[in-house]
Amino acid sequence: MSMKEYMDQAENYVLHTYNRFPIVLDSGNGVYLKDTDGKEYLDFGAGIAVYSLGYHYPGFDDALKSQIDKVLHISNLYYSVPLAQAAQKVVKASGMSRVFFTNSGAEAIEGAIKAARKYAFLKDGQTDHEIIAMHHSFHGRSVGALSVTGNPHYQEAFKPLMGGVRFANYNDLESVKAQVTQKTCAILLETVQGEGGIYPATEEFLKGLRTLCDEKDILLILDEIQCGMGRTGDMFACQSYGVEPDIMTVAKALGNGVPVGAFLLNEKTAQSSLVPGDHGTTYGGNPFACAAVSSVLDIFEKDHIVEHVRDIAPYLEEKLDGLIAKHACLITRRGRGLMQGVVVGNGVKVGEIVKAAQKEGLLTLSAGSDVLRLVPPLIIEKKHVDEMMEKLEKAISML
Repeated sequence: MSMKEYMDQAENYVLHTYNRFPIVLDSGNGVYLKDTDGKEYLDFGAGIAVYSLGYHYPGFDDALKSQIDKVLHISNLYYSVPLAQAAQKVVKASGMSRVFFTNSGAEAIEGAIKAARKYAFLKDGQTDHEIIAMHHSFHGRSVGALSVTGNPHYQEAFKPLMGGVRFANYNDLESVKAQVTQKTCAILLETVQGEGGIYPATEEFLKGLRTLCDEKDILLILDEIQCGMGRTGDMFACQSYGVEPDIMTVAKALGNGVPVGAFLLNEKTAQSSLVPGDHGTTYGGNPFACAAVSSVLDIFEKDHIVEHVRDIAPYLEEKLDGLIAKHACLITRRGRGLMQGVVVGNGVKVGEIVKAAQKEGLLTLSAGSDVLRLVPPLIIEKKHVDEMMEKLEKAISML
């Protein structure tokens, strides 16, 4: 079949909720993908920050194949070796106390919300508690996750959503304080806003939230679904601030392509929130997903992936800053580590650059309405940055 025939087949049978690019990707190797026509693409999107180790990283596939030969699923009525191993490793890496494995980032957010509300319920027996979330945030597409997503565009058609949510301005501590009431049980935010335009939290803001939560016994929930797992130069972005959340959500790179997420709780929250019967999932934490998590964390430690991000990120930043200086359509850069955003303007749309880059064999993403998002596999080298720059330069010159 031709590429067009595959696309037509998908459009005939798959619910049209995505405006996909006209590419049928077929295989990957390292930091490259190929389509069904054999064209190669340098991947600086990594499946939306999922493929931290790239495609077919040595040892990862073997770990998955080994687990397939044993058992894929047993349900959470029983223990499994991969569950025990993955749980220990992710708890150690995060500095938290307990983990609950989910199937996705949105599901992790749902669990975090439930844990926070149960914590507050056990304190006072009330069921009218509130959560403060941030404007321009994104936490997922399920009803609970949409309810704490600070973008009306995503919410409008699906109201009424979950009640008891107030919104404050990101990186504005006084804005958050103004929303705090006696009913506030949690403050939820991305440590680095992703879909909203690649905005890192300021140190003053994040530490201020931690102090505020400690003073009022409010839970601090940090969403590290996109910015976690080494992407910013620390295993989790909050670690670079010296701020420990009460609950943290992770997903995306946690399984390096295997659908898995998790929410983690500190000891205080774990001991006073969810108990048997409060929460569950049929597939979450199954042996196959946990084998992936365990392998990813082993590779991160053995091959010093986080340290590599710290080494390569300044080179990427330097090259992007040089590109911005040359082109009027590129306004500024912001981000941390290998989570970078370039603001596009002066009559050029970010979507035009994304499409032009694809023609040059470079996959990138957008964020917000005007940001070119670069979230490559964490294993990129300087030669890949140079290649990306060459392709992006050609793409911009075509506009």
